Amino acid sequence: MASGKEPIEVRFRLFDGTDIGPTKYDPSTTVSSLKEFILARWPQDKDIAPKTVNDLKLINGGRILENNRTLAESRVPVGEIPGGVITMHVVVRPPQADKNSEKQLANSPKQNRCGCTIL
Repeated sequence: MASGKEPIEVRFRLFDGTDIGPTKYDPSTTVSSLKEFILARWPQDKDIAPKTVNDLKLINGGRILENNRTLAESRVPVGEIPGGVITMHVVVRPPQADKNSEKQLANSPKQNRCGCTIL
């Protein structure tokens, strides 16, 4: 490998408990590259699917990983078994409402809701 270090084996755990991987990566691989890998291999049968890399968040050891960091910088060595597989959790950001639908909601009449008064 380019960095001269051993490859790191990573598994990506999706929100429903299914996995992508495990696959070995060079420690110099960026988090952004890992997200591109996940996006390319996202299961087609899922109801929730990311559209871009920005729709994904990777979590390792309770920390959200930054796109510009490398895999080596993002490792949490506490609790890792040497030569073991690292499991990173994948969170999909919910789809954002576009500006047109936000304007329609703002301009629509407010519906009356039940108002309770305590005497």
